[in-house]
Amino acid sequence: MLEQTKQKNTQGMNGGLICPSTRAFFEEGRRTPGFTFFDFLHGYVYSRWSYLYISILNGEHRLARMIESILGILGRLFPSNTNQDNHKQGLEQTYHAKVLTTEAARQLVMVREDICLENLERVIPYRDARDIILKNPDHIVVLECPCRASRPEPCLPLDVCLVVGEPFAGFIVEHHPQRARWIPSEEACDILEAAHERGHVHHAFFRDVMLDRFFGICNCCKCCCTAMQAVRNGTPVLAASGYTSTVDVEVCIGCGDCVEACPFEVMELEDAIAQPNREKCMGCGVCVSACEIDALSLIRDSSKSEPLEIHNLIAQAELVGDGL
Repeated sequence: MLEQTKQKNTQGMNGGLICPSTRAFFEEGRRTPGFTFFDFLHGYVYSRWSYLYISILNGEHRLARMIESILGILGRLFPSNTNQDNHKQGLEQTYHAKVLTTEAARQLVMVREDICLENLERVIPYRDARDIILKNPDHIVVLECPCRASRPEPCLPLDVCLVVGEPFAGFIVEHHPQRARWIPSEEACDILEAAHERGHVHHAFFRDVMLDRFFGICNCCKCCCTAMQAVRNGTPVLAASGYTSTVDVEVCIGCGDCVEACPFEVMELEDAIAQPNREKCMGCGVCVSACEIDALSLIRDSSKSEPLEIHNLIAQAELVGDGL
C-alpha cells in the first residue's frame, strides 16, 4: 500500500495541475460535516507552507513583526470588544494538542486498522477538533519539525514530527519531499523512544482546518516548540495526559534530577524532597524516566481529562456499540 501511495505522489509531482494528495484532502473535507471551502484553503496553506506558517506564528519570521504592527494599527483604528487576550483564549479551541505518555504515543503509531472515534470531549477537552479518524493508519511520515527548523539554533535532530494516516501523510510527503519521508510503524516507535530519552514530550495534535481531527504526533522540546511557547504566554493549547507525577517521599533523596528534567518546569524541591505542582503537571512522564532510584511514578488524576490511550478508547466504543 505504501509503495502504491508513493507512486501516486511521484505522478502528481511530475505533472498535473492538482496533486493527488490535494484532491484527496479536498474530497475528504467535502465528507466532513461543517468543513467549509475556507477551512480547506486554510488547511492547505497550513500544510503546504508549514515552515513559513509556523515561523510567523512563533514570531521568528520577519513578517511576524510586520503583521503584529499592522494588527496593532488596525486595533487602534477600529477598536473592538474582542481584544488580543480574548483571541488568545480562543485559539486553543481550534488548534490544540493532548500530552501523551510514550506508551500512548506508541499505540497511536501501531494501529493496524481504520478507526472512527468522534466527539471525545472527555479526552480532548476543547470545543472543536475532538475526533480520531484514522484512515490508512499504517501510512506514517516523519517530517522535519517546522518549529525547530524556524529557530536560529534548533534542537537536533530535526526529523521528529510524525504525520499519521490519510489524507495527511500523503499530502505532506508530496508537498515536502525534501523534508519528509515514509517510515514503517517500527521506526516511528524508535523515534518516540529516542525523543523520550532526550527528555522531550509527545503531543497528539488536533486542528479544525485539518478536518477537525487528529493528524499527527510532535515530539517537542521546551525551547523550540511553538505550542509550549504559547502555554508559557498564557494560551492553554495543551491538555494534560490524564496522569500526574507523584513522589515516594520514603525513597526520594532530593537530588534534583527531576527538577532539571521537567519540560514544563512544574517540579521543585521542598525540604530536600521533590514535589510536583499537581495542578500544573501535564503528566508526560519525563521526570519519572529521569529519576534513577524510581522515586517517581505517574498516577491517574481524575481531575484531568481521560488519557488518549487508543486501545482503551476502542474498547469503550465497542462496549457502547454493543449496548453494554
